[in-house]
This record gives sequence, C-alpha cells and structure tokens, in this order.
Amino acid sequence: MQVLMQKSAPQGDYEKYRRAVMPLGDELERQRTQQWETKPLFSVVVPLYQTPVKYLEQLVKSIQAQTYENWQLCLSDGSGSPSPLEEYLNKLEKREKRVRVVRHQSPQRISDNTNAAIEAANGDFLVFADHDDLLTADALYECAKVLQEQPGAELIYSDEDKVSMNGKRYFEPHFKSDYNPDLLCSMNYFCHLVVVKRSLAERAGLLQGEFDGATEQTDQIVHIPKVLYHWRAHENSTAENPESKRYAFEAGMRAVQAHYDRLGLPAEVTMGEYPGLYRTTWHWREQPLISILIPNKDHTEDLDKCIQSIEQKSAYRNYEYIIIENNSELEETFAYYKELQENNEKAHVVYWDGGFNFSAINNFGASHARGEYLLLLNNDTEMIHPDCLWQLLGYCMREDVGAVGARLYYEDGTIQHAGVVLGFGGIAGHTFIGFEHNANGYFSRIICAQDYSAVTAACMMTKKSVFEAVGGLTEELVVAFNDIDYCMKVREMGKLVVYNPYAQLYHYESKSRGLEDSPEKIERYYREMKYFVEKWKECMDHGDPYYNPNLTLSKADFSLKQV
Repeated sequence: MQVLMQKSAPQGDYEKYRRAVMPLGDELERQRTQQWETKPLFSVVVPLYQTPVKYLEQLVKSIQAQTYENWQLCLSDGSGSPSPLEEYLNKLEKREKRVRVVRHQSPQRISDNTNAAIEAANGDFLVFADHDDLLTADALYECAKVLQEQPGAELIYSDEDKVSMNGKRYFEPHFKSDYNPDLLCSMNYFCHLVVVKRSLAERAGLLQGEFDGATEQTDQIVHIPKVLYHWRAHENSTAENPESKRYAFEAGMRAVQAHYDRLGLPAEVTMGEYPGLYRTTWHWREQPLISILIPNKDHTEDLDKCIQSIEQKSAYRNYEYIIIENNSELEETFAYYKELQENNEKAHVVYWDGGFNFSAINNFGASHARGEYLLLLNNDTEMIHPDCLWQLLGYCMREDVGAVGARLYYEDGTIQHAGVVLGFGGIAGHTFIGFEHNANGYFSRIICAQDYSAVTAACMMTKKSVFEAVGGLTEELVVAFNDIDYCMKVREMGKLVVYNPYAQLYHYESKSRGLEDSPEKIERYYREMKYFVEKWKECMDHGDPYYNPNLTLSKADFSLKQV
C-alpha cells in the first residue's frame, strides 16, 4: 500500500535486483521436468467482479505458465447477470480443462464470492489470488517444493511486489518477516501469495468467513522469501488507494479483535496511524509490581532526570527502583542516594563492589527485586509518555511473551532503537538508526508492534520468572551483546520478544561509559563478539527470521541487498 510506504527506505534499483534473482529459461525448464514424490493439487481460487477481461486473461496466462502443472483454477463470477465476463469465461472453460467457473445471477460480496470459489475446489491446498494480479511462473513450484521438504506445512506465504497497469514495471517489493504473530496483529503482512491446506481451512471455518482464525489452528506456517506474486497497482486498487476499500481495513480490525477474543485476551484493537495498520491496547486487571533496575556510577544528574521522568509522568504507579551502585567516586553521588531513599519509598540502592560488568550488575540487582516483572533501564533514558510502563507491561503479561522493548530516540529526536536484527554490522544491530522521529520505516515497521529476535536492554521489560529460568544475563558478556544474548535465550525457551513502538523514551546513549576506544576495551569487545558468534552460530548462519535474506545487512534501513 503506497500510504504505508511514504517514509520507507529507498529500494535502489529493484528492476536490476529482480532480474538478477528471478529464475530464467534453463531453471524454469528444469522445474517443469522435476520428479515429485507427492504432487499435491493446488486449487487457485479467484473471486471475479466485473473484472477487465485483459487483466483476467493475464492472470489466467500466468497460471497456465506455471512450471508446476498439478493445479486447477476456480473462478467465481460475482458480477451479476448479465456478466461482462461471460463470453471470455465460456471460451476459457472450453480451452482449459483445469478451469472451473461458478456463476451467480446477482452481485456477490467478496467473502461470499470467494467462498463459492472454494466450494468448487477439490485441491489439497487452496491458493488465494485477486482477479487482476499475476503469479510468477515458479510460484506453485516453490510451494510444492516447501511441501516436499516440510510435509507438515499447512500455511505458506511468499514475498510480493507491485506491477504497473501495463505489466511492464515492477516496484515496491515487500520482503517479509517469517511468521510474526504480533506483526500480523498490526497489519495483514501475509497479503499475497497465501496457500492454505484445505483441512486447515475447514478447521478454521473458512467457508464461514472466519479465515482470520487459521493461525490459531496451526503452527506449521512457512514463509518463502521470494517474490512469487505481482500485485497490480491502479487507481481503485487497495494497493494504491487505501480509502477505496476502507471496509476491508475495518474488517481486518474486527478480525484481529475476534482473534484476541477467541484466545480470551483482554485486548482492544483500534486503527493505527494509517488505514490497514492496527493498534492493540491491553486491559489487564492485575497491576503487578515492576522492579526498575538502573545501574549507576556517578552521573546523578542523568539518574535523577530518568527517575523524575517516571515519577512525574508515569500513569502506572506500582513499581520500585533498584539503583545498582557501581563504584561511584563522587561524594555527591552518595549524598544523592541518601536523599533519594529518604524522600522516595520506592527507591532502594544496592551496592555492587565488583568491577564493571553490565550482566553481573543487573543480575545482582535482580536478586534484590521484589517485583514479578523486571525493567532493565539505563540511567541515561527519559520517559516521554504517561503510558510507557503500561505499554511495556501490556505485552509482557502475555503468557507467550518473554521480553518487551521500546522505541528509543536520540536527543535530537531521531530513531536510536526500533528493534534488533541479527547480522546487522556482522553481529547484530538496531533497526532504522537515524531515521526521522515521525518516520514509518520499511512497510511501517517502525510504528507497528511486532516480534523481533532481540531488543536493547537500555529499556527492556521481562518476567522475573523468565529471567531466572534462563540464568539472567550471561556474565561472560561484560559489556557487549548481553542483551541480545538474553533475548536469544528467551526465544530458545519458546517465548516471544516484542517491540512495542508505543512505549517511547529518549536514550542519551553511552554518556556514562564513553566510547570503546582503549586497547583493553577493543580487545574485550572482540572477545565478547567471538563468544556470542560461537554460541549462536547456528542462528547466525540461518539468518534472522524476522528480517529477510533479500535485504542488506550492511545498513539498518531494510534496503535491498547488493547483487
């Protein structure tokens, strides 16, 4: 959707990239002659409504050109009678044995029209396509390949791009995350191409228009990181004019709400910043104690600014501060601690006597925490909005979530953190660094709640039970990568790491510790980098599931990989 791309990263020469990675004649011919152990039947279901014949004809040709030939095309014409498509559909049925047409005397709503096409299908898998779009020649082959390699797969989706009206220009590729349940609740990023096992569709109640429940019925969801679908963009298409199908976005909002309701979660779904984006607000009855862990060495001005922003702004009040004193040298620091504890019953100072070790310091602080939830917070942060703690806690209280991070800004208001991607800069790095304060990011990922591989511990909430279960922060990682490592351990135990853009703070980064510029610090950094890479080698080799192998790792803007 163009409106979702207004402030996206530049995509460079996509036409050049597309030509470099798309399969050519020899590869397509090899695909056509491949032998399969099993050959599932794909039923491509397409609702029609007064479709321009030239576009429908192009869609049909793109399906007939598939290198995987075990398919059928089920068309439901909801144009009403007389239909402008009747002559073409009659000829098509006679020419192509794999086409089935359902005709309606009266105009059909899109859901009823789609359901009629599904009822006409007898394939093992349903493939959803719009009436004027295009499939790439290898689309069904890639889906069949997934099913051969992962026979338990029940839902498959691919990357996509847009194609101009004349079919000659391809643009705005959407290179997607692997299955990302919280992003899916923020937008329908699956979109196209989507392939669903028929038995899953029946379990989810697809014929009753309840397909939004399909992901609750299976965890066998596979993402193909290749563009297999071209979405035709024209004036009245949702692709270019979201206002033209506002009802679809409102239906999407209701679908996300119904999903939470079925799961018994106290969530309220509202429209996000643009049509097609959704925001989840949590309404838990409980208000558990949050232990805010803040390591500190001198810099009482920063610490006080951090604390006062919480005291003066936070609408959530059930918290305590665990200030972890680490070898301060100034008398005024200890005077500040004394005054703070005398004037604020929420504040507790504990004393770490060892050398600087961020992991050990936070582990020590956590051992003194009474709260059910821990908020690891740098002393050089400042809360912006009153609901910040609520925003972090809302996601963290979900059973399937282990850690939650925030959107952080530099002092000048540009983005400092909006999630972490494995592989950025060789190891891991923050997304969208330096983007403008009000930027959307690639397909609005700055402004959408979603799952990531990691978030920064400059502001990270986690369950104390999870913290203890994974052994806290890894103390071999004295300064670098300990927060990334922690999130990896959280994910390894089956919990999600969520980035919530509505929790917002300033982060006046690294004021306290300075730069990694001495030989000792540089040596330590490389030692910790080696430790992290060896520990998580398999994950690093596989690539970040919440990113995409078509996108660059040399920059944080989600721009195209160089070819």
